[in-house]
Amino acid sequence: MTGRNTPKRDYLTFLDKKRSVNYMGGFRPTYIPEFLFDFQKALLEWSVQMGRCAIFADCGLGKTVVQLAWAENVVRHTAKPVLILTPLAVSYQTVAEGEKFGIGCTRATGGAIRKSWPKIVITNYERLERFDYRDFSGVVCDESSILKNFNGARRSAITQFMKQVQYRLLCTATAAPNDYTELGTSSEALGFLGHMDMLARFFKNDQASLNPVRVWKGAEKWRLKSHAETAFWEWVCSWARACRYPSDLGFDDGLFILPPLYQTEYFIRSTVPRDGCLFDLPAVGLKEQREERHRTITERCEKVADLVNGRQGQSLVWCHLNKEGDALSQMIPDAKQVSGSDSDDYKEETLTAFAQGELNVLVTKPRIGAWGLNLQRCSHVTFFPSHSYEQFYQGVRRCWRFGQQNPVSVDIVATEGDQQVIANLKRKSEAADRMFTELVKHMNTGQVVTLDRNHKKKVRFPQWVQSSSK
Repeated sequence: MTGRNTPKRDYLTFLDKKRSVNYMGGFRPTYIPEFLFDFQKALLEWSVQMGRCAIFADCGLGKTVVQLAWAENVVRHTAKPVLILTPLAVSYQTVAEGEKFGIGCTRATGGAIRKSWPKIVITNYERLERFDYRDFSGVVCDESSILKNFNGARRSAITQFMKQVQYRLLCTATAAPNDYTELGTSSEALGFLGHMDMLARFFKNDQASLNPVRVWKGAEKWRLKSHAETAFWEWVCSWARACRYPSDLGFDDGLFILPPLYQTEYFIRSTVPRDGCLFDLPAVGLKEQREERHRTITERCEKVADLVNGRQGQSLVWCHLNKEGDALSQMIPDAKQVSGSDSDDYKEETLTAFAQGELNVLVTKPRIGAWGLNLQRCSHVTFFPSHSYEQFYQGVRRCWRFGQQNPVSVDIVATEGDQQVIANLKRKSEAADRMFTELVKHMNTGQVVTLDRNHKKKVRFPQWVQSSSK
């Protein structure tokens, strides 16, 4: 506690340090390239001045080039390297983007940082343990929503690495479509409220509440306090910016209006009834749904093969089970499968080949290839549905993104029992839309402090941020 004789100014400083909003620990950017779109320049300017923050921008809005420009600003400001962490195979794309726009970067697999390298170093999440945080002044987590797919030890290692680096940036398309705990994970990695601190401040432990709008999967006993809902979104907007279209930030959508997306559902009936049944009955509950999927692997894979074989152009085939992947790769002659047991080098090589148009059909799981890859050469996607809205969303947006020239067809092959799964995905999609609406609303109406404590000057903010200073 502060003593009675503490000067008023010191006490105000003490209180200011306790605040979890209006943080500004960065610097004024010196590198804002002209090749960026206006909304990308706004995001870059804000993120550099923040120093530690998150950008939740939808697929295809140019997060890669923004994070490269952010890293270049940190390099110029500190004269030390910046590390960019990416999902598998995305490191190649990031290097290619750097070369395209003249931003020096290099892909590394680990070891000491060489003086001859460009100061922006790119690697995969899986190789982070080979690097020393003391070599870097900044770190970027590309597709940061993938963190929750890692086991606890690896996720903790990534968070601890970030906490020890001064400048930090998280970039992802799906911030937390139905999983508010991810916002706590992001906040903790950035050095703001920890996960449990976030729960204690904004949420209530109440198992009786099962409101699907406010409750996330795996944490049903927590719900967002009604009176804290506005404060929660304002807090998130104090360290994050979100957009699905440039117009969310006050800019023209222009080239970012995408071609049509067509979604078709095919329901397959099992030819073999469940044990103890004379005829097949609809699956009820997760256990019966899983059992039904195993019984219908052949029928479902045959339907996907019919949809893919003989089709012109590329097809991206998502599966969830190893048996599904093996069957599909046999039924589709020109398909190549990427499975979890493959080496990282093989995964990167095959995913990159598909991204460059050298492979006609790719069969893999969303948890392997659904994050970060630019696959807009492909305009046909097939899916076996699951309860993961994020996997479905990311899997579709690999192809339906900026740069796609053709309408995109999404074929969902499901069993009769999967109708509940599809209904759940639609519910989660609506919840995700509500979340982004709340983020954008509070982002564009909130008040933020504009006093740059480092330069003692007012900071020039993008026009979509209302500002006030004292």
